[in-house]
Amino acid sequence: MHAELLNKIRSLSPEKVKAVERFVDLLENEQHLVQDATGLSEAAFRKVWDNPEDADYDSL
Repeated sequence: MHAELLNKIRSLSPEKVKAVERFVDLLENEQHLVQDATGLSEAAFRKVWDNPEDADYDSL
């Protein structure tokens, strides 16, 4: 599979290779953004999640 993808990329013009590179960068950044947003939201939701009324759900 990787060899097939590399062959396709090698057949592209330099401009299109650059576009592929930018797209891969976008995908990598998207993953980091999701992870960062998840981490930031944990602190905000901790007050909602960690309370005595919902303690019964902690063991699920």
